[in-house]
Amino acid sequence: MFPEYAEGLMDIEGFSHIILIYHFHLSRKPSLKVKPFMDDKAHGVFAMRGPSRPNPIGISVVRLVKVEGNVLHVQDVDIVDGTPVLDIKPYVPEFDIRPVEKTGWLEKNVHKLPASKDDGRFTKSQEPPRLFPKTS
Repeated sequence: MFPEYAEGLMDIEGFSHIILIYHFHLSRKPSLKVKPFMDDKAHGVFAMRGPSRPNPIGISVVRLVKVEGNVLHVQDVDIVDGTPVLDIKPYVPEFDIRPVEKTGWLEKNVHKLPASKDDGRFTKSQEPPRLFPKTS
């Protein structure tokens, strides 16, 4: 994290997980119907978690391993290296976990997750202000 934001990390090490809110800076022009890489049928963009969105904002829950000054060490990151992080929030199960009855079209595809990788749908676009310096 840039040093000018480091003071905002106070007490974050008390959380095992954090939520990263970030900008899909490499996503393509948005489309309201998209064929996700885990399915062969198009779905509405708001029924999927892909990067090509009208507002290219993503969220990820990651494990916070340790904090050293203004450096956060995390695991289970599912975002591209160098992605601009817009905000960080603590993950609190009492707020963030909800019972789920259905998972839509993903129900028949969720078994593919362990072996799924990015299918190359990223391109360069304009970047917003950053909290963290680029790592690549």
